[in-house]
Amino acid sequence: MRKISVLLFLGWVCFLFYAGIALFTSGFLLTRLELTNHSSCQELPGPGSLPWGSQGKPGACWMASRFSRVVLVLIDALRFDFAQPQRSHVPGKLPASLPFLGKLVSLKRILEIQPHHARLYRSQVDPPTTTMQRLKALTTGSLPTFIDAGSNFASHAIVEDNLIKQLTSAGRRVVFMGDDTWKDLFPGAFSQAFFFSSFNVRDLHTVDNGILEHLYPTMDSGEWDVLIAHFLGVDHCGHKHGPHHPEMAKKLSQVDQVIQGLMERLENDTLLVVAGDHGMTMNGDHGGDSELEVSAALFLYSSTPLFPSTPPEEPEVIPQVSLVPTLALLLGLPIPFGNIGEVIAELFSGDKDSQPHPSALAQASALHLNAQQVSRFLHTYSAATQDLHVKELHQLQKLFSKASADYQWLLQNPHRTDVTLRTVIAELQQFLRGARAMCIKSWARFSLVRMAGGVALLAAACFLCLLTSQWATSPGFPFCPLLLIPVVWGLAGAIVCAGLLSVNGLKLDSVVLGAVAAVGSLLAFLWKAWAGWGSRRPLATLLPIPGPVLLLLLIRLAAFFSDSFVVAEARATPFLLGSLILLLVAQLHWEGQLLPPKLLTVPRLGSSAPVGSPRHSGTYALRLGVGLLLCTRLAGLFHRCPEETPACHSSPWLSPLASMVGGRAKNLWYGACVGSLVALLAAVRLWLHRYGNLKSPEPPVLFVRWGLPLMALSTAAYWALASGADEAPPRLRALVAGASVVLPRAVAGLAASGLMLLLWRPVTVLVKAGAGTSRTRTVLTPFSGPPTSQADLDYVVPQIYRHMQEEFRGRLEKTKPQGPLTVAAYQLGSVYSAAMVTALTLLAFPLLLLHAERISLVFLLLFLQSFLLLHLLAAGIPITASGPFTVPWQAVSAWALMATQTFYSTGHQPVFPAIHWHAAFVGFPEGHGSSTWLPALLVGANTFASHLLFAGLKKRQQSPGKEVEARVRPEEEEEPLMEMRLRDAPHHFNAALLQLGLKYLFVLGVQILACALAASILRRHLMVWKVFAPKFIFEAMGFIVSSVGLLLGIALVMRVDGAVSSWFRQLVLAKQR
Repeated sequence: MRKISVLLFLGWVCFLFYAGIALFTSGFLLTRLELTNHSSCQELPGPGSLPWGSQGKPGACWMASRFSRVVLVLIDALRFDFAQPQRSHVPGKLPASLPFLGKLVSLKRILEIQPHHARLYRSQVDPPTTTMQRLKALTTGSLPTFIDAGSNFASHAIVEDNLIKQLTSAGRRVVFMGDDTWKDLFPGAFSQAFFFSSFNVRDLHTVDNGILEHLYPTMDSGEWDVLIAHFLGVDHCGHKHGPHHPEMAKKLSQVDQVIQGLMERLENDTLLVVAGDHGMTMNGDHGGDSELEVSAALFLYSSTPLFPSTPPEEPEVIPQVSLVPTLALLLGLPIPFGNIGEVIAELFSGDKDSQPHPSALAQASALHLNAQQVSRFLHTYSAATQDLHVKELHQLQKLFSKASADYQWLLQNPHRTDVTLRTVIAELQQFLRGARAMCIKSWARFSLVRMAGGVALLAAACFLCLLTSQWATSPGFPFCPLLLIPVVWGLAGAIVCAGLLSVNGLKLDSVVLGAVAAVGSLLAFLWKAWAGWGSRRPLATLLPIPGPVLLLLLIRLAAFFSDSFVVAEARATPFLLGSLILLLVAQLHWEGQLLPPKLLTVPRLGSSAPVGSPRHSGTYALRLGVGLLLCTRLAGLFHRCPEETPACHSSPWLSPLASMVGGRAKNLWYGACVGSLVALLAAVRLWLHRYGNLKSPEPPVLFVRWGLPLMALSTAAYWALASGADEAPPRLRALVAGASVVLPRAVAGLAASGLMLLLWRPVTVLVKAGAGTSRTRTVLTPFSGPPTSQADLDYVVPQIYRHMQEEFRGRLEKTKPQGPLTVAAYQLGSVYSAAMVTALTLLAFPLLLLHAERISLVFLLLFLQSFLLLHLLAAGIPITASGPFTVPWQAVSAWALMATQTFYSTGHQPVFPAIHWHAAFVGFPEGHGSSTWLPALLVGANTFASHLLFAGLKKRQQSPGKEVEARVRPEEEEEPLMEMRLRDAPHHFNAALLQLGLKYLFVLGVQILACALAASILRRHLMVWKVFAPKFIFEAMGFIVSSVGLLLGIALVMRVDGAVSSWFRQLVLAKQR
């Protein structure tokens, strides 16, 4: 088997998994149909004339306008309790000493002294609680679907009807200032705009100060009809410090001053709206659907009386989308076509002298217009797609018909009563709320065919990995010939499918074409492989996983079907990992591989069979196991609690040092972080030094000696600047800002340079030339007392005899002329391991910079765990074992579990609010401009750093011993020692690489398969969008990152192997000359 065949086969297997993930995702996370229809003044939403109160008024459009102007102040992440007035001595309330409570005093004062002019609502937000989706809801009145959360930083222009479009169509002057997300959503829609970059969550003041610079002058100028100001300071403060930090109190106080200034400048025909687009968690994050994230504040104020009654004791809860139809009718605009929100009825009151019960009749008129618009949308949408439930839609239409008939009767009957009016209002509200509930339920639609196809393809790919991992070590298995024809069949199937779609005028779907190609090639491969090879093998080999490992794997996969276990996975994973470590140590002991060497049988005198004794005692392996368990326990101290476990307390060590208030504690933690960085560097250097790899004069070794310390120094300096940037003197802030840009980029540049040097010269050996000496040297077992049994005699006597024989041969050679020149090459026994460790250390430093400073302790534990596990596996492998090298399933399973554990230990959770957005600004504090791929790459590298590192940390060979020497002479071949023994049989080496890759892909594949099955079976579960869907998305992304890391790691090992082969050929040719 050739090396390129291994990469091609693994790449094809990865493609099968990718196709299965894409097919399942296209059926599970579908976006709803966006209609391009628009409402207009010339076309009423339903039959009938203008509603009561609009006839005869100039410019009446559906309903006469109550306000000529609106000031919309959007405070990003303004949670409801940030604005809620604090009442003293109320049992159960949070103390007012918290930084985010009681800071908006102007709202409390206005609500007390002018109760008919202002109102505070609790705005109920629909998930996902990301800014772009909330802006869509606040302007269109529709509901973004779950998958839209992925486009939060790649905003596209809104094609649906919306408030901004209605305002511009009516000739209103819309002025905007703030978050530049609006620029992408509404290109060219504003008469005047002041955009500021929104992505730098570490900057608390630039956007807010920029708005304040233009807000009051623009308002005083009067050259506007609608003024929108989107402040970001509160949201950024939450991301950077959390809501409990003193900076949050400062930002909320600034917001209070802004609101106070606006109310003082407000004219009688102007409505002030202060709204939060979403809330935030106790950690300052958002994106999910926890109570704190979906609870936002909404405050309305007018200098003239606006409400017929005083505010209730507890603020009313209204859906966020209700603001859209309310503002549209108050401004005399058509309600956007796709709105499903319900007007806030109490804002509509009629002229008291014109009709009896004017307030109730005005509210009924507004609700009837709203209901007509929603009914028209449902009719149009159901005709365009089959998403809506037919039975529920029919019931809603009947309810609307009855409510509409009752409303028309009210208009024609002058003897209407208040009870009748309230009945009609209740019927219209019931219809509007039922329509919204039906849309929420229906737009969580699934394509069961695609979901089943994706699950089947993932299951078939897992079966393929399990099957071929057993065939990989079989001599003569023809992977390349078997793969070539199936791939051709797959491509032919995709081409035929594309042709059929084109002929029938259907849209070409890349997901379907990829799935067809994957299924075609997979079925053809399995058919040819089983017919020509698999049918000759016993069926028992199809399930090669050991029973205990299979049991642990099944327990882990079964946990994916329980939302409670998914939430508690951060605690369950260390338990499974510890169990697997204990199982591995016990199995090595049961197999007798950890017994002292002198108790094992060795070949008799004259036998050529190698001695198969292990290198280490059982005590050594036990120490390794205890060390692994200790590292696992220490890593568990770094954890982030899910929102579903309020009793849990997240580790305080996950926050950046800049969020700490005490200077002494910050300095102590900084010292600990730098110490862990030095310990990580020292551990890698000591490992390389122990096996002699630091003695080579090759460029990668020189870079390890000098480049890695420079990277560590730059990292420590960046941490110092980042943790104290806010405390820097004003004259040094420019220097600190410049260094914060240069240092991370310097670390990334040094890492890239080191990797390029490693790819260029991956062989780190020390070559010496000298006179010929003896080719071998006998290794004697240390003296442990006189022989006490026949086994001792069988072991010791042959060694004494061979030693005497070698001494006699040496005396004879001294009398002969000096032999030919010998080339001695040191560090060949660890040539593969050294390259892998060097590459992953270079990769670890940039990844470490993307995390908080104290995560350096987790990275140190990551490398220690890896070294301990690899040495534990090597402890039970005989020094001179022959035959194909097989990676045990226990090792592969433990590797995958350690990747998952490190994912949680670095402060991540498989939910969107837990994503570390600050990673996008490491080295780019001013943002990325219009670029979206670079911040996405940085955030992705931060999130899946553990998957990338553990996929690359694949030192499959047995761990080396001490410095070894391989001599090359004209008349003899190199001696296979440690990792170099793999060169005795290159096909065994390539088969081992292929088998390892297939086993690792199988373990990862069954995880994503279990997540897909759980999401399919529980697709109507209450927690599907909160737990199962995010888990599937994160598991799918983790699989993609891990598989790419696996391919890159195997490619690096093959590059080292090719360089070693070339090096040997050059030595032999040079010697022959």
